[in-house]
Amino acid sequence: MGDGARPKYRTADSPREDASGPGGRLADWADGRLGIYAVAKANMRKVFPDHWSFMLGEVSLYSFLVLILTGVYLTLFFEPSSAEVVYRGSYTPLNGIVMTRAYESALDISFDVRGGLLIRQIHHWAALVFVTAMLVHMMRVFFTGAFRKPREVNWLFGWSLLMLGIITGLTGYSLPDDLLSGTGLRFAHGAILSVPVVGTYLAFFLFGGEFPGEDFIARLYPIHILLLPGIMLGLVAAHLILVFHHKHTQYPGPGRTEKSVVGMPFLPVYLAKAGGFFFLVFGVLALMGALAQINPVWAFGPYRPDLVTTGAQPDWYLGFSEGLIRVMPGWEIDLWGHTLVPGVFIPFALFPLVMIAIGVYPFVEAWITGDKREHHILDRPRNAPVRTALGVAWLSLYTVLLIGGGNDIVATHLHLSINAITWFVRIAVFAVPVLAFVVTKKICMGLQRRDRAKVLHGRETGTVKRLPNGEYVETHAPLSQAELFTLTQHEQNPPYEIGPLVDAGGVRRRVRRSQRLRARLSKAMFGPDARIEKPTAEEYRELTRGEPH
Repeated sequence: MGDGARPKYRTADSPREDASGPGGRLADWADGRLGIYAVAKANMRKVFPDHWSFMLGEVSLYSFLVLILTGVYLTLFFEPSSAEVVYRGSYTPLNGIVMTRAYESALDISFDVRGGLLIRQIHHWAALVFVTAMLVHMMRVFFTGAFRKPREVNWLFGWSLLMLGIITGLTGYSLPDDLLSGTGLRFAHGAILSVPVVGTYLAFFLFGGEFPGEDFIARLYPIHILLLPGIMLGLVAAHLILVFHHKHTQYPGPGRTEKSVVGMPFLPVYLAKAGGFFFLVFGVLALMGALAQINPVWAFGPYRPDLVTTGAQPDWYLGFSEGLIRVMPGWEIDLWGHTLVPGVFIPFALFPLVMIAIGVYPFVEAWITGDKREHHILDRPRNAPVRTALGVAWLSLYTVLLIGGGNDIVATHLHLSINAITWFVRIAVFAVPVLAFVVTKKICMGLQRRDRAKVLHGRETGTVKRLPNGEYVETHAPLSQAELFTLTQHEQNPPYEIGPLVDAGGVRRRVRRSQRLRARLSKAMFGPDARIEKPTAEEYRELTRGEPH
């Protein structure tokens, strides 16, 4: 072999022959140091199911990215200071008014910074869409049972993101120090003061003294732009890693089992669709920010402790907590020289307790069922009527309390008595969730009966025939095998039972209270009163053996 000839083999240390060009050499360099080729080869062709409801999580993700981008821009111009200044800016109606530097910088962003008002409004709309999309996404996960093993931890990640999103929203719209945000802070300050024993200490620590304090905005600012977004970024990354690691859930259908996924590969199909959807969400948020006014701080004026904005309302996701406090009777208890305010503290404590109940639900249901298997096929909500009814009951409670949180607005717009609305909410808090639970469960049971009849008798065609004996019947068209499979794919496992209380030797077994509770809950959720038995293969063959009509 001559000096200019190339070897016909490549050693481990020699460069790849196909790594020609800058791109190839860069990829070869990165692979040699990071080992990304093997990881990419194993995961880039991962299959993802395709369903419109899966985009709800993407909407929340992309809204969060828009929040980060617009928030970085706003931090360049906002000054979180409670120092008082006299306004001499572009908005003439407020000239000569004493205000904090935080409120003045919010006005400057709105009127003097190029594109500042647009970015402010996009940021606020993105925050509302972010929390909305997270809540709807979690409801989709709840109603379809997507939280079951192995996704309980991912449910907790999503729940934590929802809670942090609510807190971040509260800290965000409190920063401009306008009359509306100051009224909200006054509400929060009063709720904190209602905490027994430590309430005053907590309020002094957070606000830096008597309300409104001088340090609160400066303390809120790093929490809003650094601490909470940093935690949320970590949770989002962990959430996505687990979504990628676990097989994606999918709805029942032909070819879809606990071990197989029907869908499209991540690269290039799913990635291309995700990229296009991001720009679509960004575009819609930009249109909302440009065309729909939100939080016009100049219309409210600077915050003054002796004033309250007429019609002051929190963002919708905090209406739950404010509704609880507004409709609660104003109870006070004087005890040993101390004043306890259960009329504020009880609803203030109920909000996190309700949210905690939502967070731990997957573990409670797993304990009730005793099911330790992995689940990748989603439930149709009708096939889990008690779970579906619980979710609808919670949503109805949220709606009722949202009305309570805006009782003054409802009263003025509908020309009703605010006392009548308050008493309606007080009664509806107990009555509406129960009614919603019963009605939803009955609807789910009715849908199960319809599915059973459709499997056994086929689909109604609307064609009526007369039989030789003079009887008139409607003909039914048999379902396809794909439809039959979809309607009967769900499992109907028997509920947990304690078993005989006396063993074979005649000795009475000791049964713990937790076992009795588990048996009762299991029967209520998965017993005969909570499901319609799906058709068996024998029933189907028996009915379809003769001539169909």
